[in-house]
Amino acid sequence: MTSTPSSVRRVRLVLTVSAALVLGACAMVAPPPPAMTAGGMLTDAAGMTLYTFDRDTAGRSVCNGPCAKNWPPLMAPADAKPRGDYSVVTRDDGTRQWAYKGQPLYTWVKDMKAGDTTGDGVNSVWHTARP
Repeated sequence: MTSTPSSVRRVRLVLTVSAALVLGACAMVAPPPPAMTAGGMLTDAAGMTLYTFDRDTAGRSVCNGPCAKNWPPLMAPADAKPRGDYSVVTRDDGTRQWAYKGQPLYTWVKDMKAGDTTGDGVNSVWHTARP
């Protein structure tokens, strides 16, 4: 059995459309919210410890400017939706940040590797985020 030029074109078309559908579906999946580690801490996708700030109010981050340089917010994509205990808060600059049970989440610039918790207790207002 030999392939005709039109049957080869049909197979290519089907493969191209299939690949476009698969890639399009992958692009629409929003990044997951933070995950809990075995140690009971919340971490970002890279395994870096997440923290909460006592001065934040539920659903609002007050860590902006220099504070946010030292305590980078766990940013959420524009299309992020609340999931379970995770919600999204809008920051003063209009960007979006993940929150856990209403508390905005941050990393700490002095944590160098996954599992570090050097930010826990800083100034008695920063704490490791736990479920």
